[in-house]
Amino acid sequence: MGLKDALKKGIDNVSDTIDEASHRGAARTEHATRDLAGDEMTVGEKAKSMVNEAGHTVAAEIDHTKRDVRNNT
Repeated sequence: MGLKDALKKGIDNVSDTIDEASHRGAARTEHATRDLAGDEMTVGEKAKSMVNEAGHTVAAEIDHTKRDVRNNT
């Protein structure tokens, strides 16, 4: 692997790490919002929050997987 490829790989890894952390933080925030609001949230609001949390978790896992694949090839 040349220097250019190594640099691109490093930049992509940093980008995916930042994206993953951002998504995990957003997922934790959604969960914490439900914990704090509790019964004040409607069923619809809770469902929307759960879907948002799941979406952020999946996006974080995708970023993690992209980094793993990149590092193992």
